[in-house]
Amino acid sequence: MSDIAIRVDHVSKKFRLYKERNQSLKSAIMRGRTSVHEDFWALKDVSLDVVRGQTVGLVGDNGSGKSTLLKCMAKILYPDKGSITMKGRLAALLEVGSGFHPELSGRDNVYLNGSILGMSRREIEMKFDEIVDFSGVREFIDQPVKNYSSGMYVRLGFSVAIHVDPDILLVDEVLAVGDESFQAKCAEKFVELRKAGRTIVIVSHALGTLASMCDSLVWLQHGDVMATGDPATVIAAYRGHDGP
Repeated sequence: MSDIAIRVDHVSKKFRLYKERNQSLKSAIMRGRTSVHEDFWALKDVSLDVVRGQTVGLVGDNGSGKSTLLKCMAKILYPDKGSITMKGRLAALLEVGSGFHPELSGRDNVYLNGSILGMSRREIEMKFDEIVDFSGVREFIDQPVKNYSSGMYVRLGFSVAIHVDPDILLVDEVLAVGDESFQAKCAEKFVELRKAGRTIVIVSHALGTLASMCDSLVWLQHGDVMATGDPATVIAAYRGHDGP
């Protein structure tokens, strides 16, 4: 386990899909029965290890369980079965502007989001200019983020996350929002993080990007792990599958 940064051990996660749901006690009494639902297993007995310093990509169709697995790693969701063990300081960027308060300025949100991710005020102060310069939103840093475009949101949020100096960085399909120059900066930053021995798990539909930046890929389909390993091999298997 000494070289393992993330261990996913027989993890399953289910959600309830309601066909008929009682909205109140009165409706339950009037209808004379409980809500009708079925269980949907988003993850089914998933096991995998991520070696420290690796960049691992999760691929699959929409609804395959990629984001659910990432949220379980980030402890936003908790498995119904199995366990996930993480070793090291964690930073996660799972949604555009996640952790931001829309009424606060970009400056205030840097401090708020940084503290949520585990940075001290002194750390944030030392890295503030670097964070803002990387994001490219200095002109708007004192404006409420509710007035930001989605691209500005993601650039500032991503910039805060990567400047936490995490041991483990989780990223879910957000870089597509940035423009070409920002994506190039992100690619350079990922190279820096990899050279520094950081562990990265990223979800994306950009297979070409994943092929160039990842050490290995995990293909999920309907909550099952279909293939893991070399990016080119996994991408070929994924592209060659017969569909849902």
